Amino acid sequence: MTKLTGRQVAAEGLADWALLYNRLHTRVRSGTFAAGLALVDAIGAAAEEVDHHPDLDLRYTHVDVRLTSHDTGGVTERDVALARTVSGLIADAGLEHSFAGLTWLELGLDSPDHAEIAPFWEAILGFERRTGEYDEEIVDPSGALPTIWFQESGRDEPRQRWHPDLWIDPSEVRRRINDAVAAGGTLESDAEAPSFWVLADPQGNRVCLCTWQDRV
Repeated sequence: MTKLTGRQVAAEGLADWALLYNRLHTRVRSGTFAAGLALVDAIGAAAEEVDHHPDLDLRYTHVDVRLTSHDTGGVTERDVALARTVSGLIADAGLEHSFAGLTWLELGLDSPDHAEIAPFWEAILGFERRTGEYDEEIVDPSGALPTIWFQESGRDEPRQRWHPDLWIDPSEVRRRINDAVAAGGTLESDAEAPSFWVLADPQGNRVCLCTWQDRV
């Protein structure tokens, strides 16, 4: 099955779902653990019927649902169809869901020679190496910890080595930027917007706000 572009996913009109990196995300406000568990059971049964399974994170008052097709490395029509099914199950349970406030975290490691350092981080974290959205990434096989990707940099010192990439829905970008600037940060660059914006904290540590827009 073919991986959908961001524009194609957006055209599906999936209310209350966000495309963050290569996954559809939503958060269900279950209110109680029992209600969340019942919803997880219902989603699990529906997923078994179509043999396509989401990642589910059950917490005391909410359930996070993430959908992706691992064979394509992104969102396909299977995920869109299951998202619609899940939304129906949420409505049937009398619950609500939304992408508001959801963030998907990756870590970028800037290096003049990532081939030298990638094996160390792969070994120390117990991750697996793969070719992904960027030239090379190392990933947690369980999906619990953030992906690390490597970005080419110069050798001049001082230089920043680690920086977070925060994937959010495009509708959340302006609020996040305004809040960050109000908290003492700086918008350093919007040259690549709406793909990503570069911000820095008061000490110059950088972070990128990323969206699906203007990406293949």
